[in-house]
Amino acid sequence: MSPNTTLCISLVFSMIAGYLLGSVNWAIILTRVYQRKDIRDEGSGNAGMTNVLRSVGKLPAVLTFTGDFLKCVAAILLSQLILHGIYLAALDVSPTGEILRVARYLAGVACVLGHLFPVYYGFRGGKGIVTAAAMIALTDWRVFLLIIATFGLMFLWKKIISLASVVCAAAYPVYTFISVLIFGFMGNFSTVYLAFAVVQSFFIGGLVIYKHKSNIGRLIRGEEKPIVGKKR
Repeated sequence: MSPNTTLCISLVFSMIAGYLLGSVNWAIILTRVYQRKDIRDEGSGNAGMTNVLRSVGKLPAVLTFTGDFLKCVAAILLSQLILHGIYLAALDVSPTGEILRVARYLAGVACVLGHLFPVYYGFRGGKGIVTAAAMIALTDWRVFLLIIATFGLMFLWKKIISLASVVCAAAYPVYTFISVLIFGFMGNFSTVYLAFAVVQSFFIGGLVIYKHKSNIGRLIRGEEKPIVGKKR
């Protein structure tokens, strides 16, 4: 098998595995366990952590967050095992570091797509914030720290998760470009890798913003509700 064929097969299998893992929606699963209802028929109708928090409770929301984060971690780790396994079997060599990084991005993107459009649940999923955060954490920890800082500051200011999420989605390509440009070339990354990383960040950021289009409308109208503690 040629190196190019080996690369393509490895990446395709990584993306398929990522998508199937991403399609496991913990908001739907846990709401059915706790209330025997479909979370997509409750509250905002979104199959995600925030709607679970508002419609079901704190513990199911924490479990949803954990499940949605860990499924992307699993998808990315599995992509590394897939590449190593196929490369060693077909070429008797290990894949390069840059190829492994590309695989992490693609597996993460596929996992986010699975969360947004889950094959197990009629392609009606969540908005991908937690799963995308996991992907960012495992592909570029510097960008992850910047995203977490941005989210935290926006949430402390407005107490609106959707607003913080949209701002972070818009900032993601900018942070990725800066990080790869500064630290990537120090590690001898290619310009092709820089372009790939930025393109995928635009794709994920754009998808997240698109999935928040109804929230953006409410934000513009001043109707989006903040997360506030219960008054005693």
